[in-house]
This record gives sequence, C-alpha cells and structure tokens, in this order.
Amino acid sequence: MGIIKRLAKWIIIPILVLYLALAAFLKVVHYPEPIAAIQLGLAPASKTPELMPSHEIAPATTPLSFPRGTETPPATVKWDNTTISWQQFLDRSNTNAFLILRNGVLTYEYYKSGVTATTRLPSYSVAKTMTSIMIGQLVAAGKIKESDKFVDYFPQYKNGTSFDRITIKTLLDMQGGVGVSDNYPTGPAGWGVGIAQMYATTDMNWFISHNRKMAFEPGTQSLYRSVDTQLLGLVIKKVTGMRVADYFSKNVWQPVGASEKATWNVDHVGGTEKTFCCFNAAALDYAKVGEMLLNGGKVGSRTVLDSAWIKRMSTPVDTLDHGWKYSAFTWHPYPGINLALGLHGQFIFMDPATKTVIVKLSDNPTGKDPELEEASVMMGIASR
Repeated sequence: MGIIKRLAKWIIIPILVLYLALAAFLKVVHYPEPIAAIQLGLAPASKTPELMPSHEIAPATTPLSFPRGTETPPATVKWDNTTISWQQFLDRSNTNAFLILRNGVLTYEYYKSGVTATTRLPSYSVAKTMTSIMIGQLVAAGKIKESDKFVDYFPQYKNGTSFDRITIKTLLDMQGGVGVSDNYPTGPAGWGVGIAQMYATTDMNWFISHNRKMAFEPGTQSLYRSVDTQLLGLVIKKVTGMRVADYFSKNVWQPVGASEKATWNVDHVGGTEKTFCCFNAAALDYAKVGEMLLNGGKVGSRTVLDSAWIKRMSTPVDTLDHGWKYSAFTWHPYPGINLALGLHGQFIFMDPATKTVIVKLSDNPTGKDPELEEASVMMGIASR
C-alpha cells in the first residue's frame, strides 16, 4: 500500500495535473483534448478522416457507372534516379488506390491490401479544387464576383489593415497575403504552427479572428497558403446559407454521379467545413469529379460547372512550388495539364489532350512527398 501511495504522489498525481493543465490550455486555444490531438498528429494520412468530426455528403440516387476496359500499366518507371517495377512504384509511393480513366473508360484499378473501391480516403488539398468548383458555380449564378472583398461578407473581421482589401480573386490564386504559412514541421514541434492550428481547430471563426496579420499586400505576391481557401469556404457557407457539405452534395457530388457517401471534416459538428483540406471520398468518385472537369464541366447533357470557370481553372495565373503554374486552386505541372493535388500524395491528374484522368491516393509521410516524380509517372502514363 505504501508503494502505491508513493507512486500516486510522485508519478500519477503529477501526470494527472499536467494532463488537466494541458487540456485546459488546449480548450482555451480551441484545440481537441490532448489524447485526440496526439492521435491526430501521429496518425497516417488515410486514418485522419475518422479522427475529426465531419458532415456527411450524400451520393447520387442513380450513380454514374464507367464502362470497364483493360490497360497494362508500364512494366517499369523512373524513380529516385533508378528504374523500378510498377509494383515497386506503388509500394514505394505508399499508394492506397490508383485508377486510370481513358475517354470515360476505367482501364486500370488498383487497391492496396485492406483498401477497397468503397474505402473513404482523404484528399487533403485536393479539397481546394473542390472548393474552386463551388466558387465557380456561385460566380456563374451571379451570387458572388471575383472582385468582391472577403470583408464584404464578413464586416466583423475588418481590422484596418490590408486584410480588408483581400478579394475573392486574390484568394483563388494564392495571392491573399494572410500570414498563416503552410510549413509543416514534423513531430510535436509542428503542432503549434498556424497551419496545424487551422487543421486541428475546434472553432474556425475563432482561428480566423486571431490570424488576420498580413505577410504581404493582397495581389502583390503568390505564395501557397491554405488559409486562402478556408476564407472562401466561409464565403460559400455565408452566401448559400447552407453547410458546405450540403451545398456540395446537391450541386457537385450528386450531379457527377458519386456512388459513395463522402464526408467533409469540420471544426465541430454543425460548424464549419475545413475547405482547405479534409474532404474524404472513394477513389472512383474522385475520378468522376476529374471526368466532369475534363469534359468541360458536363456529365452527359447536364452542366455541372460553367465552361468559363473551366477555362479559369485551366489558365495559369502564377507560379508556385516546383515551378508549377497555378490558378483557381488548380495546379499545372505541365502545359495543358490540370492537377488537383493534396499532401501525402493525393492526385487527380487530368490531361484534356488524351482524355485521361488518373487518381492516386497515398500515405506518404509528412515531409516526404515526391510530387515531382509522381507527376512525371502520371504524365508518362497519360501520354502512352
């Protein structure tokens, strides 16, 4: 009994006090409780959707079905300055799913052991492209203009700085200037940086209100910053009067013929979708979005997205990481190529010239995203 008392005094009680103090601090800064925060920080990419609250996105009542074909992937690919087999490429790039669509025909479909055609996988920043689609719909409907200022919709966020001059256009092209960088340090040291706070926050409005310091004047530089997309997510919610997940379900997910329920992680249930990331879906349904974009915004005879917005997404505006071009939350790693790209190896690769859509969903560790090599492999496949 004496040993137990000493353990309680010198080990258990101090740990409990530390935990309670940490929990109180995290509550003040609107973070999940300590154990949940640690789980979120340590989990592999594919496991994160279930670690945060989410809103459901209903699929189509009559899902789109792609005809099936057969395509043999390349026997070997260039990887890390050497030649490796196709299966080695899938393994070394931590691939969970890899799909190829040619002219609307599903010609190749791979799932890692334990992953199936119905497994819901995260997209990370592919969600930015999904957000662009919704913005494009609202522009076409005349509900917003690219020249509109963010504070036109949220006057409560005015602070007398250049933050008040941020427009829809500057946000779309990563020219907003808000000082929340996208640096992702690995391990616990990274959990307190701005982007990690935005990712984990349980109150997005609180986060935005405390992160309006500007790094540069809107429209004067181009720096990839996820906060730009999040601000537009707030605009979508405000303008539509709907949860983003509900608007997306009605106006995008169901019209493209999605087969499976998707989710969008939120700060808290009933709260705000994290539109810069955190959209989760089955691989084949991601391909349906890519096919819609490839087909000029149409699914059959139905127009999901105006052709003018397809042009907006497809026309490079500036240059960001890797020297890749960028516009309206869409990457252009090669001339004519449109790419929705997410952290940890998430891709919707679209080649209008060859009518090819490639979906790759992966579990790359933080800080080890071989995006250049992965995009090169996809370009090679699209050009075959």
